[in-house]
Amino acid sequence: MKIGYARVSTKDQNLAMQRDALKAEGCERIFEEKISGTKFERPELQRMMEQLREDDIVIIWKLDRLGRSLPDLVRLVSEIQAKGAGLKSLNDSIDTTTPQGKLTFHLFAALAEFEREIIVDRTKAGLSAARARGRVGGRPKGLSKKAQDKAMIAATLYNQGRPVREISEHLNISKSTLYRYLDHQGIKLGNPSQATTFSQK
Repeated sequence: MKIGYARVSTKDQNLAMQRDALKAEGCERIFEEKISGTKFERPELQRMMEQLREDDIVIIWKLDRLGRSLPDLVRLVSEIQAKGAGLKSLNDSIDTTTPQGKLTFHLFAALAEFEREIIVDRTKAGLSAARARGRVGGRPKGLSKKAQDKAMIAATLYNQGRPVREISEHLNISKSTLYRYLDHQGIKLGNPSQATTFSQK
């Protein structure tokens, strides 16, 4: 079965163009959403993912209608493929039901991993530099070791001027969790340059 997914960012935008294109492609069912791509909760997308069956094909207008970022897109496509389904983007010449399409997404996945490794390396370098200046990473009370590590990375990325949305996506946490981590690290939100990321010895 061909299943369509259409999304626009605001209530003022119209889904008609995407809907018409998906119907013309032969979609038997279309999930529609008026919600920003930066939102973590996208109910219609979740419903579609839950109802996918083997040999289904998800049809979208463009890749940016599906994923918030490259890592998010790779994650979603991996979930689709794990269900035995495929993905086709009408305006990106992407079709994972073909060998060429699968190769393209393998390249996307490699790029997403490369981006993640760059961020990890930069974060480690930032922590090492902070320790060299006589500072050590704080250990927020009430957090597990894994959460403490994420809190330190989150604080470092925030002080580098990274957007909250981007940090949340790369650490795979919600914005509320990110704010809690930053708070534990003593960061005053809204002014990264003056934030105190690490506690003094």
